Amino acid sequence: MGELFVYAAFFGVLLYLFPVFLWAEVYADAGERKAWFSLSLFRIFRIFGGYAEVRKEGLALHLTEKKAVLLPYAAIGETRKKFEIAQGFQLWQFRQVVETGGAGKPYGVILAALIQTAAAQAFAILKTRHPFLSVRNSILLENRAVFKVSIETAVVFNGLVVTVTLIKKGLEVFLNWIRKKRSEASWKRQASS
Repeated sequence: MGELFVYAAFFGVLLYLFPVFLWAEVYADAGERKAWFSLSLFRIFRIFGGYAEVRKEGLALHLTEKKAVLLPYAAIGETRKKFEIAQGFQLWQFRQVVETGGAGKPYGVILAALIQTAAAQAFAILKTRHPFLSVRNSILLENRAVFKVSIETAVVFNGLVVTVTLIKKGLEVFLNWIRKKRSEASWKRQASS
C-alpha cells in the first residue's frame, strides 16, 4: 500500500511538471471575410474550433453548428487591454503562410518584400523574449486577386504554471471584491451621517 502511494505521488508530480503543448491553427480568407480556428493539446486532442466572421454588430464566433457568440467591437478592445499572459507560458513555434495576388506584376514582389520585412522585424523582437522560438514565414504569390493567411503556433506550459496563474487571478478577484465591499461600507457610513 505504501509503495502504491509513493508511485502515485511520483507520477503525479511528474505529470504536474511535464510540459504541455497547446497548438492553435488559424486560417483567414479576406475574400470570404472568415477565419477558421482550432485549439488542440499536443496537436492530437482537439479542445475546440470553429470559425469567425465579420458582421456590422461585431465579430461572430461560431463554435458549433448551433452555437455562436457575438463579440461587439467595443468589447474586443476592452478585452485586449485586460489580456495578460503569465511568464510561464512560452511561445515555442510560429509558422505563417501569406497568399497574395500579383505574381506577374511588380507590385506583387514589392508587397511580398514588405510583408517579409515586417514579419522579420516582428520575429526578431519575439526571439529576444522567447529564445527557443522556432519561426517560419512564407509568402505565396498567385495570379488572381487573393489574400489568405495561415498561422500555426504552439505554446508550452505545465500544470504548475496553470495553478500559479489561477491562484493569481483568484487573488485579484478576491482583492477587488474586498475593495468593493470597503467602498460600499464607506459610502453607507457617509450617507447615514
